[in-house]
Amino acid sequence: MDPNWDDLKVFLAVAREETLSGAGRRLKLDAATAGRRVQRLEASLGAVLFVKSPQGYALSAAGERLMEHALDAEQAMRTGAEALTGPSDRLSGQIRVGAPDGCANYLLPQVCARIARGNPDLDIQIVAQPRVVNLSRREADLAITVSPPTVQTLTVQKITDYRLHLVAATTYLDAHPEPATAADLRGRRLIGYIPDMIFDAELDYLRDLGIERVPLASNSVPVQLRLAAEGAGLCVAHDFALPAHPGLRKVLPGEIGLTRSFYMVRHRGDRRSARLSRFAQQLAEGLKFEVANLEARA
Repeated sequence: MDPNWDDLKVFLAVAREETLSGAGRRLKLDAATAGRRVQRLEASLGAVLFVKSPQGYALSAAGERLMEHALDAEQAMRTGAEALTGPSDRLSGQIRVGAPDGCANYLLPQVCARIARGNPDLDIQIVAQPRVVNLSRREADLAITVSPPTVQTLTVQKITDYRLHLVAATTYLDAHPEPATAADLRGRRLIGYIPDMIFDAELDYLRDLGIERVPLASNSVPVQLRLAAEGAGLCVAHDFALPAHPGLRKVLPGEIGLTRSFYMVRHRGDRRSARLSRFAQQLAEGLKFEVANLEARA
């Protein structure tokens, strides 16, 4: 018996949520029904698609193979629906954007709010992750990253560069001699990422400065900046985040400055979706504008 589309939808939801209850919430089904659908699909294919553990449902080797084809089927259904409904000046439906939490906290709210105002039937979901969002499992429809992936099934578009500088609170600088050179940072209390939780080498800012010990650390950019705002130490911060933290001041701006980039990552097959392409264009333009606008105020 060939698998039907409803069962494939449940398969995709379980693969993404990794629990039957999570898949049920996504599809508005109870967990028992989701479980029966998975069992029916496995019976029709003669293969075990998930490995169950205390952590949830993980794809088996057969499930991994099916995943790629199920995603293609899902995109084909979306593209077909768009072709039937025809072009529209307004976007609708649901689009999920994954991004590192610095971008998600300080840029995406303004950008997505503007897009939402012009598209009242569009539901935008922002997934702020201290890791790379997994597009292969459709954790998001598109992702913002700080380095370009090399996976052939993905397309990558550079959006814009952004700048970072060393900062500290005025209260910290009042209580401690301001560094005159980068060498003066030795022995100072630095704030940064938890070293073994840095998910992208582009985020290892302190190592670029020759600093290995991080006395105060978090995997969250807003937490790092809140620590700095409390006068706890020195921190490398995105210039676009500084307008939200007026108590922070750049330190050694002429000597210490970093440049990084944002990239938009999408599934190669999604280029056929006019709806996603229009949203991606608006998002990229909005992010580029917002970075320039906030950096000019930093």
